[in-house]
Amino acid sequence: MNQQDLRILYMQIREDQMTREEELNEFIRYSGLTRDQFTVLNTFDTPSFPPTVIEGYDALFVGGSSDASVREPETYPFVEPSKKLIRYCLEQSIPVFASCFGFQVAVEALGKKVILDKERMEMGTYPISLTDAAKIDPLFHDTPNNFIAVSGHKERAAELPDGVTLLAYTDLCPYHAIRVDGKPFYAFQFHPEIDKDDFCGRITRYKERYLDSDGALQKVLDTAQPTPEANKLVRKFVERILLA
Repeated sequence: MNQQDLRILYMQIREDQMTREEELNEFIRYSGLTRDQFTVLNTFDTPSFPPTVIEGYDALFVGGSSDASVREPETYPFVEPSKKLIRYCLEQSIPVFASCFGFQVAVEALGKKVILDKERMEMGTYPISLTDAAKIDPLFHDTPNNFIAVSGHKERAAELPDGVTLLAYTDLCPYHAIRVDGKPFYAFQFHPEIDKDDFCGRITRYKERYLDSDGALQKVLDTAQPTPEANKLVRKFVERILLA
């Protein structure tokens, strides 16, 4: 298959219009694909959908969320359809690239729980440590250890599902990147699609949701670092998984 022939279903979990456009543009920028190769399924607009919505596409991309929690399916009715879509992709071996909320949906879809852990909240850019398994992984084998990535979450996986390989972690979060064994499926608690500039703009907009003072915001902004190696993972997925 040629790159220009790829068609991506992008499941987006964003409510405000500015972040919707921003996140879509991030996936476009770092995947090397074009806007017309992405079809957006926004779960706030379309909370109910069958898992077969993925048919006709070459991959599923899943983004993050500033508004929803996988722990509250009664409040966010798209959580259960999202889990079913993830499981369908696994059953059909449809490639998946899932970020942040997508990581958490995948964990729950595979039978484990996501927990609230405010004491170990991450909000900023962090060094990501790689496991030994990452050294021979198609995406991570040439990614340097302790590369910098954007991470913003209060919730995390309590434990890993069976049948997955842990690829990355941080001091605060033990599960940051996984691959489902034998499947073209990757999930990241951090955000491979977000760079430093977009993160700084977004956290400034969302400061009241995540930070308790202007001083806390300024500290996050002052310590933010560039994230080139993390951002390369999106393109590596396209080249090494979708086009392999």
